[in-house]
Amino acid sequence: MSILLDIQDLHVEVDGELVLQGVNLTIPEGEVHALLGPNGSGKTSLMMTIMGFSRYQVTSGKILFDGKDISGLDLTERARLGIAVSQQRPPTIDGVQLHQVLDYAVGADKASRKQLDELIDTLQMNAFINRDINAGLSGGEIKRSELLQLLATGPRFAMLDEPDSGVDLEALEKVGWMVNRLYSLDPQRPALRKTGLIITHTAQVLDYVQIDKAHVMIDRRIASCGNPTLILDTISQHGYSACIECVQLGRCVESVKDLPE
Repeated sequence: MSILLDIQDLHVEVDGELVLQGVNLTIPEGEVHALLGPNGSGKTSLMMTIMGFSRYQVTSGKILFDGKDISGLDLTERARLGIAVSQQRPPTIDGVQLHQVLDYAVGADKASRKQLDELIDTLQMNAFINRDINAGLSGGEIKRSELLQLLATGPRFAMLDEPDSGVDLEALEKVGWMVNRLYSLDPQRPALRKTGLIITHTAQVLDYVQIDKAHVMIDRRIASCGNPTLILDTISQHGYSACIECVQLGRCVESVKDLPE
C-alpha cells in the first residue's frame, strides 16, 4: 500500500512561537486515521500546517504528499492536489451563499448534481443552502454544511477538525453518516476508502466511523499510536498522563499492557 501523507520530523512556528516539535506521521492511501489529544496539544496546528495556512511556518522537517515535498506550497496549490479541511470553527462568509459554492464544485456534471441534490434532501439541508455560508446556523448545521462542501468537491485527502465539537446526539449521527460517505469510494464496497485524518478531543465521532489507526498528540508531538480501540481504552483507563509517559520514554504504546507500571 502506498503512502499518501508522510510527515517527517516536522517543526513549526507561529509568530515566532514553537507549536509543533518533531512530529512524525504516516498515513497510507485508503486509510482513515484519528488524532486525539488534550486541548492545546497541537492537533489543530498540525492540520493547519498540512493545509498550508500562511501563519504556520515550517522551520524544519518535511510534509510529503504522494511522494512530493509540499512544505513550500501555498494553500491554493495544496487544495489543487486534493487536500481539504473542515475547520472546527469556520467563519461566516457574507455575500457568498452555500449553493453558489456547491454549484461551483459540481459544475455541469449531471451525475454529480443529482447525487448532491439527493444528499441535500436526505440531510434536510434545503432550508439553509440559500443563506450566506454559516450565517445563523447552529453548531451541528455548520458541521453538516462543511461536510456537504467536502462531499461536493471530493478531495483525495480530507481532514476534519473536531467534527463532533458542539454537536448534539441527533446531529452527531448525521455527521457520522456524512463522514463515512465522504471517505467511501463505493457505498457498496465500504472497505474501499479515500484517505483522511479526523482530529477529535472527545472521540465521540469515532463511534460512527471506522478508524484504521489512532495517534495521540501531547505537548506538540505524537506521543502514542496504534490500534484505535486499544488507544481509546488506554486513555479511558489511564488518561492522557499515560501518553505523557510515552513521550518521556520515547516510544509508541500499542496497548494498555505496554504501559509502564
